[in-house]
Amino acid sequence: MAKTIIELRRADLTLGSAAASVHVLKGIDLTIGAGESVGIVGPSGSGKSTLLMVLAGLEKLDSGEIEIDGTPLHALSEDEVADFRGRNIGIVFQSFHLIANMTALENVAVPLELANRPDAFEIARRELKSVGLGDRLNHYPGQLSGGEQQRVAVARALAPSPALLIADEPTGNLDTDTGRQIADLLFSKQAERGMTLVLVTHDAALAKRCSRQIRVRSGQIESDSAPVQPEAAIA
Repeated sequence: MAKTIIELRRADLTLGSAAASVHVLKGIDLTIGAGESVGIVGPSGSGKSTLLMVLAGLEKLDSGEIEIDGTPLHALSEDEVADFRGRNIGIVFQSFHLIANMTALENVAVPLELANRPDAFEIARRELKSVGLGDRLNHYPGQLSGGEQQRVAVARALAPSPALLIADEPTGNLDTDTGRQIADLLFSKQAERGMTLVLVTHDAALAKRCSRQIRVRSGQIESDSAPVQPEAAIA
């Protein structure tokens, strides 16, 4: 049985306050093993993106517990969570989130520099080459196509060699062909490096490429295609 990399227990979260508050996650239990590819799907407003942000350490639970690779994020301070995330979790967003006045190389190197990696630019150069952008190192985001910008974002997410790769609608801003290329890139890197990939998507075809699909509705897990583990033999 694969090592557990994500463990959510009774995860509960309300966003907003007073009359504007929304109970987004309602006591979710979830276990994900190392090396799995998991697609989280569900209607708009179901809580799937918030669930992903909790897994990425970007939203803090009101109650319940979350462990990533054995580390209890619910017990850490904000700074400790940020430090853990920088070393262990890669994140790819729908809208790229690149810094406009930095080159592709600088965008990928920045988080490594913040982590005090002396080889930040060497790693950034290698990762950009690995996603097919070896000839775009010194281009700014405005000089790159949408697909190229997302490749820079993927390279940035991969640079710290994370155990967990999180992707929020990674093909949502791209045309069909470019989106397929980005999906191919994500799955090939996940397989090549043995990472766990968890993505949120509205694209049914992309979700079906995952080894497991989780459907979220009204803040709860409605269905989970995880294979059933055989019961332990009775002595």
